[in-house]
Amino acid sequence: MTHGLHFRSTRAEISRQALTHNVQLIKEKLGNNYLIGVVKADAYGHGMISTAQAIAANVDAYAVAYIDEALALREAGLTQPIVLLEGCFSAAELPICAHYNLLPVIHQQHQLDAVLTTRLARPVGVWLKADTGLHRLGWRPEQLPAVYQQLDQSTQVASITLMSHLAIGDTRHQFTQQQLEAFTDLCAQTKPSAQMSVINSPALLSATKDISNGYAHWVRSGIAMYGVAPILEGVELPPLQPVMRLLAPIIALRDIPQGDTVGYGGTWRATRPSKIATVAIGYADGYPRSAANGTPVWLHGKQVPLAGTVSMDMITLDVTDLEQVAIGDEVELWGPNLSVNIVAEHANTISYDLFTGVSQRVPRLEV
Repeated sequence: MTHGLHFRSTRAEISRQALTHNVQLIKEKLGNNYLIGVVKADAYGHGMISTAQAIAANVDAYAVAYIDEALALREAGLTQPIVLLEGCFSAAELPICAHYNLLPVIHQQHQLDAVLTTRLARPVGVWLKADTGLHRLGWRPEQLPAVYQQLDQSTQVASITLMSHLAIGDTRHQFTQQQLEAFTDLCAQTKPSAQMSVINSPALLSATKDISNGYAHWVRSGIAMYGVAPILEGVELPPLQPVMRLLAPIIALRDIPQGDTVGYGGTWRATRPSKIATVAIGYADGYPRSAANGTPVWLHGKQVPLAGTVSMDMITLDVTDLEQVAIGDEVELWGPNLSVNIVAEHANTISYDLFTGVSQRVPRLEV
């Protein structure tokens, strides 16, 4: 098998320029806070190593889900601290964390016990998570001060950062304000001088005041880095640039009469004599099978509708209204000309799902 060759031109183009542009915009809103680049899940499908390398000069730390992702960054030569958002799954990971400057999140009892009892060659930095309302991971507020005290008194622990996670990122939302106030109060009760982290991309972009006012030293940015603004009604958003452009070629054209159906299940029927283009991308590549008839793609400067059910390797489009279409023409599924948020809405999902769903058989090519 020949590696590195891609005869099928379906691909995801990744713009390093757009990525750098977005990170610089984010940094302008940070004030004196530190920036964490969230590169878990293969950098939201954009390629973890290449993304981490591209932003290395502009971030103070990285965040990943678990230790395997962190070790891949270390093997690639990245030196910034790395936060493990799910923490350690076993005590055997803690010596590795201490050796490689990985910062595990402590969100439940077995992780606390492991940190306090595992023999380490050097102390490990930890992030201590409070559950202020998301109810997924973290200590109840009444538990946190005692847990902090145990960690603070341990010679195994080099540093402690307090963190929480917002259920609704929009800072104008009442529940978000309740979470922020609860977290601020909790930090003040636990350790007023502690480093803190609670602000994410939606909170950063929707903030109407200085985010360093009491509840953010470390800002975690994920989706905004990749050029997608969370849907925030009434918020003037910075000019983020899409980093991923998903492309696929037309591989067949056919004319069908009025009344004929297209695709599995016959869900689309021609209401006029129609021209159908078949495109070499499908749900095995990560294009959502849930995309409904009419979901737009971008072709020759126009939005063109999906016609028929998404299949494993192909989609079909109604290109009747285009003057010129040819085999080999490239279709943009999402990117600079068509927001991934629009596609996500038609597929009843979110941009995160679409990005992370782009499969490994779609090559990522830096442009």
